[in-house]
Formats: sequence, structure tokens, C-alpha cells
Amino acid sequence: MLKYNMTRRVTLWFGVVSKILLMLVAAVSLSACVAQFRNHGYIPKDDVLAQITVGKDTKDTVREVIGTPQAEGLLESSGWYYVRSQFKHIGAFAPKEIDRQVLAISFNDRGVVTNVERFGLEDGRVVALSRRVTTANVQGTTFLDQLFGNFGNLSADQLLQ
Repeated sequence: MLKYNMTRRVTLWFGVVSKILLMLVAAVSLSACVAQFRNHGYIPKDDVLAQITVGKDTKDTVREVIGTPQAEGLLESSGWYYVRSQFKHIGAFAPKEIDRQVLAISFNDRGVVTNVERFGLEDGRVVALSRRVTTANVQGTTFLDQLFGNFGNLSADQLLQ
């Protein structure tokens, strides 16, 4: 009788322990499939952007209100860019970018704000989410205009240098 009770207790104990281990394995494997989100970069909110006045504020005042940009334009520092990206991780799969926003602030030669635009990335295309413009910043220059416009602007001396 004593042997029967010990065997029964050991069997019950192994049953309980195996159920607990099975639940732990299930919980760990399910938690690996939970989506995790990671944010990179900084974009100021609309109420902060409302403090910037197109045609009035300068690079210094923009730096005080918003902060230093993450990137600057290549042509004579014509613009500042603030970028924010959101990535989604699921388990062992590669992270996927699910959202990207770019805030572009353009300046003129004197460093005065000429344009504030916010862009989003949807389906691989850049989409303007909001735009505040005083003058048209897009010239209607086509590729062919640019290509043929340089004929006659170069001399033989410039090509040899």
C-alpha cells in the first residue's frame, strides 16, 4: 500500500511539473511572435511647428524652437531635414519599416525660412502630408531642359581641367 501511494504521488508530481513546463514552453514560444515596435529619429509635433513663421524665422530661431537637424541640404545648405522611422519586429524575421516621416524646412540665401513640408513614405512613394509655401519652390525644368541647357555653357578649357 505504501509503495502504491508513493508511485501515485510521484506520477502526480511528474504530471504537474510536465504541465507547468508545457505551459512555460508555450508562453515563451508565443511571446517570441509578439510584434515589437522601434522608433528612430525625431519629428517635432504640429504645435511646435506652428511656432515657425514662413518668411520671418531664420535658421537660428528654428534651431532654438525645434533643435538641430539630422541632415542638411547638399546645395549651399538650402534645407534642413528631420526624419522619423518606425520599424516592426516579429520573432526572428527581419525588421520591416512601417512608417517614415520627413520634415523638410527650406531656407533662402539669407537663411530665412521659405517652406515647411512634411512627407510620408507610402508604398515606396514620397507623399506630401502637409505643406506651407509662400512661393513655388518647384521649377518646371524637365530632364531634357537640363540636358540641353548645358550645351554651350562648357568650353574646351573647362573640359580639360
